[in-house]
Amino acid sequence: MSLSPISLVFRRCKKEKRPALLTYIVAGDPNKKKSLNILKSISENADILELGVGHSTPIADGGQIQTSSYRAIKNGFKMKDTFQIVKRYKKIKNSKPVILMGYYNMIYQYGENKFLKKCKQSGVSGLIVVDLPWPENKNFAKKCKKKSISFVQLLSPTTSRIRMKKIIKDSHEMCYYISMLSTTGGKLKVSPKKILENYNKIKKINKAKNIVIGFGITRKTIASLKKSDGLVIGSELCKGITDSIKNGHNPVKKLSLMVKSLKRRIV
Repeated sequence: MSLSPISLVFRRCKKEKRPALLTYIVAGDPNKKKSLNILKSISENADILELGVGHSTPIADGGQIQTSSYRAIKNGFKMKDTFQIVKRYKKIKNSKPVILMGYYNMIYQYGENKFLKKCKQSGVSGLIVVDLPWPENKNFAKKCKKKSISFVQLLSPTTSRIRMKKIIKDSHEMCYYISMLSTTGGKLKVSPKKILENYNKIKKINKAKNIVIGFGITRKTIASLKKSDGLVIGSELCKGITDSIKNGHNPVKKLSLMVKSLKRRIV
């Protein structure tokens, strides 16, 4: 059985003795054309691309990502446009795996089967559904697996060890460890040392599973957490787009330079 695009990324990064770099931006921010160009530019240094689906009432997203979502929604960006961006991006040479990140009510309204069909057609490799926790996500996760789409399970500092074992057992190619009790982009409330301690406890449950760390990851903290399978950075990139717009700069170039700098810090 061949490995999935996501599994291949982790295998390559482990050979290079570094964590995978996962980047997050909102689809359609600041507009459809530039959003696609940002994906293309940052993928030169990112390993996996998380693409957020803009939502008017997010429960996990902090201010920076909310601002990005607002811009996309204000521009009339729809779910179908997200699939179009992914499809166009996947046509480029050496494209990276794309994981869509969003909320279940959008999938429910769209229709689970229709949504997964569109994911498969456009080239989506994985899904993070913030408000669909285990075990409520088990049936949908099975549907994802049948379509060869990875359903990413979430873990947090409050997840009990017993529950964690069950979640990891049911996980696909990777789990996402939420480093602290906060929304995205919040100030890091615990030290990188403590995050790694918690992370290592999770890895002891099942060393074969890929665990990435997200929430509160910045240019200042990313190097301190590189002894992990992967690191997710999003709010800082969304802020980069906002700052570029305010200052009349090119967000495509700015984010390309930001991700290149992040990559240097973890190799």
